[in-house]
Amino acid sequence: MEPTETSEASLRGQAEIWRFMFSFADSMALKCAVELRIADIIHSHGGPITLSQIASRIDSSPNSPNISYLSRIMRLLVRRKIFAVNHDCHSDGGGETLYGLTDSSKWLLRDSELSLAPMILTEDHPWLMAPWHSFSQCVKEGGNAFKIAHGREIWEFALKNPEFNKIFNDGLASTSKVISRAVISGYKHGFDCIGTLVDVGGGTGDMIAEVVKSYPHITGINFDLPHVIATAPNFDGVSHVEGDMFQSIPKADAVFLKFILHDWNDEDCVKILKNCRKAIPEKSGKIMIVEVVLRPDGDGLFDDTGLVFDLLMLAHTSGKERTELEWKKILEDGGFPRYNIINIPALPFVIEAFPE
Repeated sequence: MEPTETSEASLRGQAEIWRFMFSFADSMALKCAVELRIADIIHSHGGPITLSQIASRIDSSPNSPNISYLSRIMRLLVRRKIFAVNHDCHSDGGGETLYGLTDSSKWLLRDSELSLAPMILTEDHPWLMAPWHSFSQCVKEGGNAFKIAHGREIWEFALKNPEFNKIFNDGLASTSKVISRAVISGYKHGFDCIGTLVDVGGGTGDMIAEVVKSYPHITGINFDLPHVIATAPNFDGVSHVEGDMFQSIPKADAVFLKFILHDWNDEDCVKILKNCRKAIPEKSGKIMIVEVVLRPDGDGLFDDTGLVFDLLMLAHTSGKERTELEWKKILEDGGFPRYNIINIPALPFVIEAFPE
């Protein structure tokens, strides 16, 4: 008997639920590839490589790598187009499967200047995965998912746990390099008339260092909490200042905030923005916010990822990603009634805002 249209639709629906149920397998396989440095092994070989050659380069002493396990993990990653395969055919019809890089796996290169590998190790770490299991409790009772999972909020957890602090800062530093390139290339002339720039919540200073490198006329200030500044390296043209953005922000011609306001609720964002307002000149000052602008019905390259980032905020902070209307509201309440949203070649946008 031929299946009806309804039953075909039902089967498709069932298949989708199976796919979503086990979608974590994609991120776990991706994490495995980063931990084993598979992309780096292929890259250092200079071209496509056999599974045995990959296995021979994996540090697994005192035992040999399990090639059967590796094959199964690579099979999924090939299907997801993280790696490519082709066949080294011989005249006798034999040959071996060769694994190569794709435009996706090039972002997994640990030794590349632009890499998302540290962020994968951060976000897929058990410490940061655990809060996702608290979503239903948050819906029922409210509260902070990270605190439910670990007994304290993420910033206090980082303060008390040096290992987590390093993993977290390494992940953020890797994304800073990627996004800084996009900001510098996509936000043309946005830094031209700035003498001093303070990066609020700048982590270990990678972002402000990239800006100063491209615009040497700028004096950079990297501003963050004391335990973060304590691990920050030296950069030419950048001074590290410790403090609390809820108390005050160092004076500068302009303020830069990358992925900061999405960590906080609207009330806290307004407090931060008001302190930014006090830190810049009345007439010529501005702030530059690098954040997601949610477009729930959008079909842009990163619109879907923006919605996932919003749940990331639910898992890790008390914040959220925002639509343009939501940004407009907190900017006005914080003393910035005029703003522009600028597309850059990356997930976030640049929102430049002015006090008048």
